[in-house]
Amino acid sequence: MQPVSKARLQIHFCVLLWGFTAILGKLITLPALQLVWWRTLLVAGALLLIPRVWRGLRAMTMRLRLAYAGIGVLVSLHWLTFYASIKLANASVGATCIALGPVFLAFIEPWVARRRFDPRELLIAVAVVPGVAMVVGGVPAGMRIGIAVGVLSALFVALFGSFNKRLVEHGDPLTVTCIELGTGAMFLTVMGPLMPHTGPAFQVPHVHDAVLLLALAFGCTLLPFTLALVALRHISAFATQMITNLEPVYAIVLAILLLGEQRQLDAWFYAGVVVILMAVFAHPLLHRGDRQPAQAELLGTAESHNIVD
Repeated sequence: MQPVSKARLQIHFCVLLWGFTAILGKLITLPALQLVWWRTLLVAGALLLIPRVWRGLRAMTMRLRLAYAGIGVLVSLHWLTFYASIKLANASVGATCIALGPVFLAFIEPWVARRRFDPRELLIAVAVVPGVAMVVGGVPAGMRIGIAVGVLSALFVALFGSFNKRLVEHGDPLTVTCIELGTGAMFLTVMGPLMPHTGPAFQVPHVHDAVLLLALAFGCTLLPFTLALVALRHISAFATQMITNLEPVYAIVLAILLLGEQRQLDAWFYAGVVVILMAVFAHPLLHRGDRQPAQAELLGTAESHNIVD
């Protein structure tokens, strides 16, 4: 098999695994706060066992470590709101809301990167509006709070994605991921007791949740991250983004097959999903002529990876 074909298959497999994060988020019975705390703790702890990460830490300035730590807070807030959206609605709704990341990115990245606003980005934002309206109209009224939280999660995706992109060449991807997720775990440890919850802020999960958490941390985070690092050596940024844009599709199909969520949603929801995804796929097409490298930093920390543009 040619290296490029193999790389594309690897990215598709990574996207499939990322699609499972929404499913696991629904199956794990822990509240969103505890779920994210365990996930960040497990992944950061595993990364600290890798000598390459420690070498990257020693080579990094304190100022850069603090910058990535600040981004890590945004990452933890993204994951927290993402899984809260799934708990409040369902996996299909959570995955669809994350697809709105490029809309927020269109307005946030020019500000962060200190570049001029691109009018092409406005077209994407306008195109998404009817899709969002159809999605809202296609879910039961009780799930609409989940949509609101999911949209907030997409905003956090755009924020940390923009800042990560600004610092993209200043750190080893594994080291960056370790700092961001380690900081996220510490942030949630401090803030957890202050957040509204029932029962203890943190607890040891029972066997069912522990197994699923291990699958989430290692099978859906570290494994696809490692595979993506290898694949990005042979595939362009454009091809990568077009494939990773399929993540909401994989998540929704998995939710239908494994959770039967189509019984909770009507045709308007799926029509809205199609409109949103059409706009999302238009994003890399509008920028196809731009010269941009394939980037790896976001692959370790985002549920939605379509913002690597």
